[in-house]
Amino acid sequence: MHYLNIELDGIDKNGEEKKFKLSELKGKNLIVYFYPQDDTPVCTKEAQEFRDAIDKIQEFAQIIGVSNNNINDHLDFQKKYELNFILLSDPNNKLKKAFEEYDIHLQNLHRATFIINKEGKIIKHWNKVDVDEHIEDILNFFKIKNDT
Repeated sequence: MHYLNIELDGIDKNGEEKKFKLSELKGKNLIVYFYPQDDTPVCTKEAQEFRDAIDKIQEFAQIIGVSNNNINDHLDFQKKYELNFILLSDPNNKLKKAFEEYDIHLQNLHRATFIINKEGKIIKHWNKVDVDEHIEDILNFFKIKNDT
């Protein structure tokens, strides 16, 4: 689980720049989603879907978006679309490569989502994301997990 200890620059939901380690967020379920590029049509739609569903999602998990964009790009993206969750900058793909060790198929993918439980273990992942249905898939997963 060395992916938990990789430190990346990021911005919090308020646009404050800081360093993040997933290990510092243990105790919460995390939704870590990788996307290719800030402010492109599909990536923007995906981010807006997360933004619009945040009240439902926060009942179960904290959202973290990850791309290789720099902090200034993230700040512009967050402000332009009023995003209300953490965005991490992974310019050297350190975090992505750590997750690729979990699933080798991710090497050729640019969009994937992982759910990490409160103990820091990956409990679900999607390596083929349909942004039109993805939020519903995540909510259904937590509803099922929450009901058991």
